[in-house]
Amino acid sequence: MFSRIAVTLVAMSITITTSNVNGIRAAKRKGIETWAAQHTPNVWCMQEVRAPQSEIDPIFDEFAFEYTTAGAIDSQDRLDRTNEVCRVKGRAGVALLADLDVTARRYGLPGLTQDVDSGRWIENDITTPAGNLLTVVCVYVHAGNTDDPVKMEQKYRFLDTMLNRMGELRDEAADGGRQALLCGDFNIAHTSADIKNAKANEKHAGFLPEERAYVDRWLGEYGFVDVTRRLAGDIQGPYTWWSQRGRAFDNNVGWRLDYQFATPALAETAVSFDIDKAPSYDTRWSDHAPLTITYEF
Repeated sequence: MFSRIAVTLVAMSITITTSNVNGIRAAKRKGIETWAAQHTPNVWCMQEVRAPQSEIDPIFDEFAFEYTTAGAIDSQDRLDRTNEVCRVKGRAGVALLADLDVTARRYGLPGLTQDVDSGRWIENDITTPAGNLLTVVCVYVHAGNTDDPVKMEQKYRFLDTMLNRMGELRDEAADGGRQALLCGDFNIAHTSADIKNAKANEKHAGFLPEERAYVDRWLGEYGFVDVTRRLAGDIQGPYTWWSQRGRAFDNNVGWRLDYQFATPALAETAVSFDIDKAPSYDTRWSDHAPLTITYEF
């Protein structure tokens, strides 16, 4: 006589947030730690930290305190902290916080050594509670400026070099290997659905055909998936950045500049996203809104 054994599979989910903080010291003055306490993402990628290490460390300690108080971690030491300060004072800077197991850290985009390219790329190898192996990359691409050829050259050089590393990450993810996720402010609105006034910005940095062609290659030739677009569908927006000028924020005249690009198997696990736009102009702590995606394994 045989008995039947029922097996229940319980899905495990993690949240991954990317947010351009527009200067972490300014964001702290505007209440970013309150947001941290309310959301406690498992992985938090930040761009434009723009502060020396001596001022970053105590702010990260505050985040760890908020995570502990919220019950997300049992000790402040459980919040892993990785960051790279830009060698040009007051510029760029990226950080990656995680309450998951981090097994390796890498700093900088391989192939770039100039000071202006520092503080724009860090990688963590992470193991999820379900045992999945991920490489999470925090990215801040140069903004560029069509009135300044040097800045545009810096942006294209960075984008060209990115392709080499993306190819390596793609190959590693093939056939069930370690999956990869690129999170950050890429300073490119991919299509007219990602920008409110497309026609008026066709000759502006961030929406040039040459820039947008890189995203085409990431999604086509390199096989990465724009996870937000996959979840949101064929709609206008949703935007993640609004100019400080005029009433762009109030009128939702925005750009989608913040993305999570995942290798295909990882993208399939994404179940929901949230762009946490502040309720009013005076309550936001950055000109970007945090983008959070939930992945379920």
